[in-house]
Amino acid sequence: MTYDIDRIEALLGEGVRDKVYPGAVWAVGDATGARAQGAVGVLDPHEPDVPMCADTVFDVASLTKILAVWSSIGALWEDGALDLDQPLGGFWPEVTGRSLGAVTARQLLTHTAGLPLRAQLRNLYGTDEDDIRRGVLHEQLHRRPGEAVEYTDRAALILGYLAEHLAGQPLDQLANARVWQPLGMNCTRFGPLPDEIAVRCAPTELDPDTDTHLKGVAHDFSARLLGGVCGIAGTFTVVDDLAMFLRHLLTDTSAWTANSLTVQTGTLEPARGLFWHPAPGTAPGEDVWVHYGFTGTGMWLAPRQQRWAVLLTNKLYYTRDRQPLTEIRNAFRGLAFPDPSGGHHRARISSARPA
Repeated sequence: MTYDIDRIEALLGEGVRDKVYPGAVWAVGDATGARAQGAVGVLDPHEPDVPMCADTVFDVASLTKILAVWSSIGALWEDGALDLDQPLGGFWPEVTGRSLGAVTARQLLTHTAGLPLRAQLRNLYGTDEDDIRRGVLHEQLHRRPGEAVEYTDRAALILGYLAEHLAGQPLDQLANARVWQPLGMNCTRFGPLPDEIAVRCAPTELDPDTDTHLKGVAHDFSARLLGGVCGIAGTFTVVDDLAMFLRHLLTDTSAWTANSLTVQTGTLEPARGLFWHPAPGTAPGEDVWVHYGFTGTGMWLAPRQQRWAVLLTNKLYYTRDRQPLTEIRNAFRGLAFPDPSGGHHRARISSARPA
């Protein structure tokens, strides 16, 4: 197994020069560990002498959905504490008799629950955490469960609440006890970060209230509103911890991982596994699964090829425009998972930016 490290570095370096992101940290590997990794650019353009490096801490945003929620729900399912196909109202008193009570955990994991798509919690429910929880769990569905695949952050928020209900402990404690510590992910935690760790954190978007870039606190406003810990976002980590996590998944023989990395949505489009989804631009036979974070993070897993990849950036430092990073992600994926036949891969790798 070989990787074109020079092309990966050139691709990611082009993103720095084009101000897609200030810097990036990456790694690719297999079940034995990282086979290649590196970093380009700087932590913060205002401090050009501080480079991105392997121990840079990133706000990974929606990767929280995999690292904390998906993994914790999986642990509870393996314990026998959760039936994915039992309507929630049959065992969760908070939603019994409510619209959400007819939904199953599997439908939440596949984004087929029919949840409302809007997720501006403060505008809908205020700022009190109990009011937000009550509002989210009691909100009416906007379509019948199982009708369509519609991505919404609400699914992860609800599953986080469900995991806390079943485990009897907060999501951060549950994820740490059942997943992060057993795997040796010692740098993974929910924010806000203590000062001694925040100094190594890649800054994200400019906060208009303070006129400074967010650093060590979650970019996602819902996560900040809920004290930093929720199913939507809020996790901070480093590339080595993600490498350990993905390496474990390649060797994990549980039905949870195997089922999650297969299409669970039948003929509905877009295809989904359990929170994971097929990487854009790949054919079903390529078996490359992905999850992205809004701050500019991503991780890929290819069980059949026995490979994984991580790309961490703080692209929100410059813009919310997704297209430039999308081009780079697709090209990086093509280099991390080359066509096993040796033919030309679909991903465009000659340029990081659209023509």
